[in-house]
Amino acid sequence: TGQQAVLQKLINKPTAASTSTDTDTNRLIIPTMMLNQQTLEGPESDWFNILYKGIWRWPGSSTPDKGGNTVFLSHRFSYTGPRGAFYYLNKLKVGDEIGVVWDGKTYTYSVASSQTVPPTDTAIEQNTPNAQITLFTCTPLWHPVNRLVVVATLKGKIGRAHV
Repeated sequence: TGQQAVLQKLINKPTAASTSTDTDTNRLIIPTMMLNQQTLEGPESDWFNILYKGIWRWPGSSTPDKGGNTVFLSHRFSYTGPRGAFYYLNKLKVGDEIGVVWDGKTYTYSVASSQTVPPTDTAIEQNTPNAQITLFTCTPLWHPVNRLVVVATLKGKIGRAHV
């Protein structure tokens, strides 16, 4: 499909955060948002600092190579940098493709749902029996009171990544 071609181009395109020899960088790739950004790891106690640097994998969640629910979160905006990594998360539609480069392999996902939930809804962070990714951020823009949650289910694995 057209999205697969864009996804492959984004995977192969060097960015400021990676070079063509950097195959160990875990990344989130969303063609609809023209996003190809490194994902960060770190303890829950350091969430504030990590989120200001970019996309964070929730430490209690799974990883793409293990299946289950891999949870990524990022800012939609901040007052110091108005467009966070998930600024355009609301633009994703059911069927849109997402790629996750994890330990040198690329996993492809298809958006299954998008919804708004209250910040007290922790079910979105729980593990699942099926492989999926959950992306969430604050919403609405400029007056965040809820979470925008996008869930995508695993389609397959492309193989070795060339980022």
